[in-house]
Amino acid sequence: MFNKSLRQLAADLRAKQISSVELTQLYLDRIAQHNPALNAYVTLDSDKSLAQARAADARLAKGDATELTGIPIAQKDIFCAQGWLTTCGSKMLHNFISPYDAHVISQFNSAGAINLGKTNMDEFAMGSSNETSHYGSVKNPWDTARVPGGSSGGTAAAVAARLCAAATGTDTGGSIRQPAALCGISGLKPTYGVVSRYGMIAFASSLDQAGPMGRNAEDLALMLNTMAGFDERDSTSLQRDKEDYARDLDKPLHGLRIGLPKEFFAAGMGSDVAKAVEAALAEYKKLGATVVDISLPNSRLSIPVYYVLAPAEASSNLSRFDGVRYGYRAPDYSDLNDMYEKSRAQGFGSEVKRRIMIGTYVLSHGYYDAYYLQAQKIRRLIAQDFVEAYKHCDIIMGPTSPSTAFKLGEKGDDPVQMYLSDIYTIAVNLAGLPGMSIPCGFGDNNMPVGLQIIGNYFDEARMLNVAHQYQLATDWHSRAPQGIL
Repeated sequence: MFNKSLRQLAADLRAKQISSVELTQLYLDRIAQHNPALNAYVTLDSDKSLAQARAADARLAKGDATELTGIPIAQKDIFCAQGWLTTCGSKMLHNFISPYDAHVISQFNSAGAINLGKTNMDEFAMGSSNETSHYGSVKNPWDTARVPGGSSGGTAAAVAARLCAAATGTDTGGSIRQPAALCGISGLKPTYGVVSRYGMIAFASSLDQAGPMGRNAEDLALMLNTMAGFDERDSTSLQRDKEDYARDLDKPLHGLRIGLPKEFFAAGMGSDVAKAVEAALAEYKKLGATVVDISLPNSRLSIPVYYVLAPAEASSNLSRFDGVRYGYRAPDYSDLNDMYEKSRAQGFGSEVKRRIMIGTYVLSHGYYDAYYLQAQKIRRLIAQDFVEAYKHCDIIMGPTSPSTAFKLGEKGDDPVQMYLSDIYTIAVNLAGLPGMSIPCGFGDNNMPVGLQIIGNYFDEARMLNVAHQYQLATDWHSRAPQGIL
């Protein structure tokens, strides 16, 4: 049951081979068994989940069901969900019960999906290892001594450990794709603006994008069909015709031109990662694709650009957490300014404080032109590199992460080394392009390796087709961590 795809689960529910209540309870029991070792979930509410399941069963009985009706979906704890604790992995929001639903949550509710629980994450989505959460580190199901990636590490671990049928994540600089790679699952970051950010607690507004995480490309397509859509409450939401992202899954790949950026295959990538990626490219050639050498010359600047722009936006977005209206307030203070200072000092973790200070600095008088403005100019050059590259290829491929999952605590004292974990993913966010990661083999210590697929704007259907055809020819996506099943 736990290895079935969303489409298979939907068929079982329609055929009454299992009810949504029974399926939801199976997952809740499984979470109770495995979550203590993994720390993938931070909030569960079985009463709410089972109430949704009963409503889904009523819809199924009436024949009024969508493809996701009755299916248990985990939600990253960055999405506001009415009546649910929504913490963003931070002490600052340890007691915040959301009074409303994020657009993504309301879309799943309308489809009849079950909110199985809220997954752990790096605090305010700032991290690449899921070690900055106020609620403790998430463990990688393939090796609990290693990180699952971040910031959507709880979601990735939950999917990999079969603690949900599928789940949501968010991606600001690789936070869907990198944990998907490290946990051996599939994850997709859509084109910026395709999925509404309303009700998604903001980190860096011009970079944040929600997306689906699941075990295979077909599941991602069905999830994205529900998540995508115009929302007038989000000024960055794009008003486009509704798409069926599963429409091209079965198209053959003959004639597909795969671009290989020379910058992605330079020094810094682990030899075990390179071996798995090269084997995946060989498989694509068997499927009828050809490879083309391309260059993204400004991608080498993506990390310094990102760590100017993202902290700048974070310093602005996180100014609302002041201890006055909601969230954590210091218990002892002498006056208003003291309350602000102590509430923020005690409520935010060290990584969040680091980024707020960096962001405030680069936006300050005398440094805005030198840092922030220059970073925006380079961001435009990075995006232009992709425009030029797509004149010569249909899709871009490369590694998702330069290494497999590293050990917990290994990079905690070296923020720069931690930031380099996203070296292949950040440029996609800076350009607003869609990107995804799929499993393509195993590296050292039998840890998963991810293949990154980058599409042109609004090319999600083609990317999902490219991923799906590979997954029909291989079984990396169906592998499960030892002892999980």
